[in-house]
Amino acid sequence: MAQAPQLPDTPSLIADIIQQVKQLITQQQLQNPLIIGIHTGGAWLAEALAAELQAPLGKLDISFYRDDFTQQGLNPKVNPSNLPFDVNDRNVILVDDVLMSGRTVRAALNEIFDYGRPASIKLATLCAIGGRQLPIQADACALQMDLADNQYLQLQGPTPLQLTLIERGNP
Repeated sequence: MAQAPQLPDTPSLIADIIQQVKQLITQQQLQNPLIIGIHTGGAWLAEALAAELQAPLGKLDISFYRDDFTQQGLNPKVNPSNLPFDVNDRNVILVDDVLMSGRTVRAALNEIFDYGRPASIKLATLCAIGGRQLPIQADACALQMDLADNQYLQLQGPTPLQLTLIERGNP
């Protein structure tokens, strides 16, 4: 049986993604960026980024924008999205905890564009897993790894934030 990969400690991953986003903002000269987190793990991570950058914070619940909710049913814990600012002509840092298929990010992009037309959207994620189904890549990513088919990562929190490797049992 293959041994599960060892994960770096979560606080160091968070410090790394904060540093990468700061560098991205400087290198791309993003003026007054907005931070938007995808519910739930991305929103928790976005809170840390917004506090560090002293930037406006918004949160998305993309449940109604998912392309699979008619097959899987609506999440019973749907929360309203909260974008307390105008996104038109603004630079947005979209934050997700774990980038896997790319479908969550696609849904978030659709929702953001329902609010307006940003000047740019950059994606920051704590971890990216190989095996994308859509051509979506993070602009800032603290950890990239491949997992077995029965494994996935989940950011648990909100206090403390902890990235956890979970293995599904074989049916």
